Amino acid sequence: MTGHAAVLSAASFYDFLQPSHHGKKVFMCDGTACLTSGKSEKVRQTLLEKYREDEIGLMTCLGHCHSNDAFLVNGEIRLIGSGGQPEIMRVSSNTDMPALITPAGAINEYYSLAYGWTGKEEEALRELEVSGLRGRGGAGFPFHVKVRSSCDAAYGKKYVVCNGDEGDPGAFSDKWLLEERPHAVLFGMLMTGIITGADTGVVYIRGEYPLAVKRVREAVRLLEETGIATGEGSDNITRFRFHVVEGSGAYICGEETSLLNSIEGLRPEVRTRPPFPAVYGLFGKPTVLSNVETFANVHYILEEGGAAWASMGTEKSPGTKLVSLDGAFNRPGLLEVKMGTPLRTVIDDLGGGTRYPVKAFQIGGPLGGLVPSSRVDDLTLDFESFAREGFLLGHAGIVSVPADFPIIKLLEHLFEFTKKESCGKCFPCRLGSARGLELLSGAAGKGEKIDRELFDDLLETMQLGSLCALGGGLPLPVKNALQYFSDELKEYFTTREG
Repeated sequence: MTGHAAVLSAASFYDFLQPSHHGKKVFMCDGTACLTSGKSEKVRQTLLEKYREDEIGLMTCLGHCHSNDAFLVNGEIRLIGSGGQPEIMRVSSNTDMPALITPAGAINEYYSLAYGWTGKEEEALRELEVSGLRGRGGAGFPFHVKVRSSCDAAYGKKYVVCNGDEGDPGAFSDKWLLEERPHAVLFGMLMTGIITGADTGVVYIRGEYPLAVKRVREAVRLLEETGIATGEGSDNITRFRFHVVEGSGAYICGEETSLLNSIEGLRPEVRTRPPFPAVYGLFGKPTVLSNVETFANVHYILEEGGAAWASMGTEKSPGTKLVSLDGAFNRPGLLEVKMGTPLRTVIDDLGGGTRYPVKAFQIGGPLGGLVPSSRVDDLTLDFESFAREGFLLGHAGIVSVPADFPIIKLLEHLFEFTKKESCGKCFPCRLGSARGLELLSGAAGKGEKIDRELFDDLLETMQLGSLCALGGGLPLPVKNALQYFSDELKEYFTTREG
């Protein structure tokens, strides 16, 4: 029975495996960008022309925040009103030598760079250190530190794991890389394995990205068929095996320790740290675990030099960053932007401004800061600028909040998202998100006033007491909303006298 309980515990965790998921024939997106775009009801009504209400399910972010009209059917993404086929997304950059959006070209030539660095692993690691590459998944942790820690760990078996569980509504940069530049990601993993001595790489891709799963598997198969991943043609490269793991619907698996548990077949709850994955990771072995965009930068760094890559950004935020622009922009899509670029330039010049009045931008996903339009000129696209001004760059997905969209409705949505996606391991996140949603729903729908002091206590408890950035990060956009949209929100709160 213990074994059955363990299997049920793990399986019942995922959205796709829930009983409520069964019998659904089509799924529409209920992510933040689709919510604020106002297109969700149109998508639903269109689907009701062919499907019954009980045949339509929900998925939180299908990665088409630039069009806001995607749905999933028969394991494939389709769009409303475009013949069903996904359109070609707009991709551009403000640098003459983009590190990420440039095509790989001939595969054998592309991977030959790895052969040139074999036997010079310490030099390759120094180039990564010179580049100053920081994790592009949101936390911004120096990549070379993870690699060095894994190198120094005294274990025989080691792993490289790519976190492709990009679940932040508003972000689709990893999706694009996995679909359109899979070899940039795989090269980064292979080279990390050469440096650390790891012989196995695992790419974990969220199930909401079926085309990404397909394209990466095809790329891995090509590497195996051509002998590139087996080290043929080089006496120095040992066989490096790639495995592709498809997620089953769980935002929390984007948290690195939850992701490791998921790969191991366990209930994907967040682990306490330390120990950190670089020392004790997958199956208890040293693991370099980073996100898609981080690995995709490695080829450019080792080909052009760490200093050349770093020069495209700032001293503390070197290099470039992929930015996702939602459907509110006149030029929605993906940008590769030099770090330090004024946010105003990103929004107005590169993005072409918005098609309708916008009062705020949520940048960095559902846990990212809520930047009012009045503060755009105070920010540059880098980690330090956002942190200094009380926001968060994170994954750099930009979701536009229309001028007529109620902030109270956005806060409800954020708490509902956290409640749904919490792994449940820690009380502050599990209970705090449910209590916050209860308070906001009562205020918005029933006219019940929220005690501001108690609400602030709830936010503080979640921020300080949560195990990971899901419960710990939610208070940031809520506090931004309370600070910058106090006039709009004051009718929902009461303050104590004296």
